[in-house]
Amino acid sequence: MADLVEKLKDIGFNSYEAKVYIALLKKYPATGYEVAKLANIPQSRTYDTLKILEEKNIVASTNTKPISYTPIKPKQILASYQKKMNSTINYLEKHLPEVKDDYKEPVITISGKQNIQNKIIEVIQNAKREIYMEVWSQDYKIFEQELLNAYNRNVEIRIVGYDNFQARFGMVFQHAFAKDIEMSLGGRMVIIAADDSEGVVGKISSFKNESSDLNIIYTQNKSIVFIIKEFIVHDMYLIDVEENLVEQMKYIYGKGFKRLKDKVLGHNSTYMIH
Repeated sequence: MADLVEKLKDIGFNSYEAKVYIALLKKYPATGYEVAKLANIPQSRTYDTLKILEEKNIVASTNTKPISYTPIKPKQILASYQKKMNSTINYLEKHLPEVKDDYKEPVITISGKQNIQNKIIEVIQNAKREIYMEVWSQDYKIFEQELLNAYNRNVEIRIVGYDNFQARFGMVFQHAFAKDIEMSLGGRMVIIAADDSEGVVGKISSFKNESSDLNIIYTQNKSIVFIIKEFIVHDMYLIDVEENLVEQMKYIYGKGFKRLKDKVLGHNSTYMIH
């Protein structure tokens, strides 16, 4: 009986309602007094419960004195509950996804070398249309096969490459000053935007050689992914302009773009990201 009570509670009965209904199945028609004895619950609670069950069309009462009660057949009750449950589930299936319209995907921090590599591989594997990426040559080797697999799925691959590496596929924009930037950061970064739907930014290697010192942020927030992609695209613009107008750039901004960096960052800045 205890199991039946618990199962009835699973579909919406409370303990008293379950015990009263089961008692009536054992003997009906039955008076409130008889039900209380069979259910082993206080008589006052029995009458309250019978009234509630009658309002829910789970028991029926007579016009006799004393009043007696008869349970609705289990098959009929269960069919009614099943119909109601299916209706509720169908409604939730239809309307719960609509809540996401106002939901902003969180930014998740992922730490540890292997965890970071696994997440980046997952992002590459998920890509269906395009991947924009900034990565150093040492780290590119880790992801090269997965990037090739994506390329073979007709995913466009665009990479800002540090440390002068060549790729057999896609397009690579070679970023100058890789060593200076690595020294400034205390390690190497990786930046990815995939399909405007997933983004990664963070440190993938550290001079400290401690896995705990490494972490990236991962997000599916489309606004943040857009910013990540814009950062990469602007790097590509500048790299391509510099390659084609190298002498003019040196003349205007000086070696290593010093005058440009001073203008944007200030004379005393140690910021070496670009």
